[in-house]
Amino acid sequence: MTPITEVEGRRVALSNLEKVLYPDTGFTKAELVHYYATSADVLLPHLRDRAVSFLRYPDGPQGQHFFTKNVPPGTPEWVTTAEVPRSSADSPARMVVVQDLASLVWAANLVTEFHTHQWLVQSPDEADRLVFDLDPGAPATVVHCCEVALWLRERLAADGVEAYPKTAGSKGLHLLASVRGSSSERTSDYAKALAVEAERAMPRLVVHRMTKSLRPGKVFVDWSQNAARKTTATPYTLRARPAPLVSAPVTWEEVADCRDPAQLEFQAGDIAPRLQDLGDLLAPLLDRGAAPPLP
Repeated sequence: MTPITEVEGRRVALSNLEKVLYPDTGFTKAELVHYYATSADVLLPHLRDRAVSFLRYPDGPQGQHFFTKNVPPGTPEWVTTAEVPRSSADSPARMVVVQDLASLVWAANLVTEFHTHQWLVQSPDEADRLVFDLDPGAPATVVHCCEVALWLRERLAADGVEAYPKTAGSKGLHLLASVRGSSSERTSDYAKALAVEAERAMPRLVVHRMTKSLRPGKVFVDWSQNAARKTTATPYTLRARPAPLVSAPVTWEEVADCRDPAQLEFQAGDIAPRLQDLGDLLAPLLDRGAAPPLP
């Protein structure tokens, strides 16, 4: 029988809690659900009011991965959903919006990464986030991403935009910033212009085009995730990697001091101590009133 737990007055079914999802570490589905539940205070504010794409891996990272964008069958009626615009030729999609702890625990039971857009469901025509996904092409590593991130930080600051770093939870680094008053299209154009500028400033290190043959040994500055249809791994989400790695906020000091990729690898068990010591390093992104206009 599937166990039922009560979360904030909602009945949530949990299944296969003893299943080992990450064989390299023995990390189980119960531990995954526990991680999400105990990280809710910092995770939920970054999910709230954003349509969620689930990258599901129910048999662990070594099994099948698949994106779920539409509301999954069997979603409880109390889980918030919203219509999300797609291309002009398509009808709107209906997607999940994770607003509360009960919805988060329900979603965690699906075994998922959380991916969100750079806009809120209340205002899909206005981007409130700027994102750069710094993706190293082997033999480049996150150490090289840090060098690029520091350059982008200074360049954004020159335009009055403050950037905040987090690990991708895989092999790279993400930079996030709050912005206001602009469309996703214009935000993408601005991000692309900065990626091109970074490539000109560091031609041996940076590439702004996705072409695979250009990327070995360089850092791909992926500006395209600012497009309205694109999503990025949400802060604090677990990733479908061999170990239960987290897309974890980091300090600029950690970025500047990184000399080994292992310095910027954080597993689920590392997050609570970091939160106790550092709090949510991305909390400034949640102050919408402080967001600057896009340059």
